[in-house]
Amino acid sequence: MHRTPSATSPRATSPRATSPLTLLRSHLGWAVGASYLAAAAVPALGLWLRHTHTIGTGGILGLPEFPFRTPHFLLSLVLFTAGLQVPLHELRALLGRPTALLTGLVLHLLAPLLIIPGVAFALRQSPDTDGGSGLVAAMILIVAMPVAAGATVWTSKGDGDQPTTVGLVLASTIVSPLTIPVTLTALCPLLSGEYAATLSGAARAAGNGFALTGVLLPCGAGILCRLVLPRRLMDRLLGAAVPASMLGSLLLTYINASGVLGPFLTHPEPVLFVAALAVAATVCGLSFTLGRITARVLRLDAPAGASVTLACGMNNSSASAVLITTTLPDRPHVLLPVLAYSLLQKVAAGRVVRTGRERRARA
Repeated sequence: MHRTPSATSPRATSPRATSPLTLLRSHLGWAVGASYLAAAAVPALGLWLRHTHTIGTGGILGLPEFPFRTPHFLLSLVLFTAGLQVPLHELRALLGRPTALLTGLVLHLLAPLLIIPGVAFALRQSPDTDGGSGLVAAMILIVAMPVAAGATVWTSKGDGDQPTTVGLVLASTIVSPLTIPVTLTALCPLLSGEYAATLSGAARAAGNGFALTGVLLPCGAGILCRLVLPRRLMDRLLGAAVPASMLGSLLLTYINASGVLGPFLTHPEPVLFVAALAVAATVCGLSFTLGRITARVLRLDAPAGASVTLACGMNNSSASAVLITTTLPDRPHVLLPVLAYSLLQKVAAGRVVRTGRERRARA
């Protein structure tokens, strides 16, 4: 895997360093913010892209027609590129010290079962007619997802153990066809009314193919390409896939946000906004705190502890948003806490990174 040139190296000041891709990567936070603003200002295109479209000519040229779902395609592109960039040689280091990997994976799978029931109980005490079932359903759908591939980026910026984080992303993705429907089914009784039936349907959808075809297979295809393709062809594929994935991720953010921000601004509901932000902050904060406490109890070293903390708190919000769009197309407000969680987990990850840097500076 190529090394990133340092800021003092000659390549860092080359024209390549100021390429559009480099600028986009260095200002990705602003780009995500621009996607949210675009979704709020011009939601029509995003709402159109959320719908299933038919591709093909049918009887005109004899070519078959098939449904095309833009969010699913973009999610597959992002996950394929993530698999394409997995540094497989670094995973060999885990064979001699699997404690952090196993701890992070078990914690990632158990965290929803430990955190969500308490949040659901607290919301039942609220004056909401359905006991906050919509907010709870959104949180269940996000915490059931695999570890976000972005955790590897944050690990590289801070004091984390990169092989452990990569292993956690891969392991949670590999077991996702089993763990996603199991988690959704286990937490379904916490919901009431239509949300309980909807989450049960989401569990069936995940078990019937979403986790396999929408999450595992694209990532696995990227890893397979990395294993079998010659170096020159691999470099060309990376050169095309990385910028395409980055733009696809921003477009997916725009599509997901357009389903909620446009209608929300047209008919603002301040109470819903505050509740979504509070619930997302609570679940996100508890997840990161659980990871940090577990790392300290097990006396993991600082890099391994940081990786376990990130794995416990960071979930693939894009996958959960796509699943919500599929299973709850008539309830776009459920995406609001998912969007809030997506932003908050990046803020929390940044705090973990800063803590690692400060620890290294003191050392």
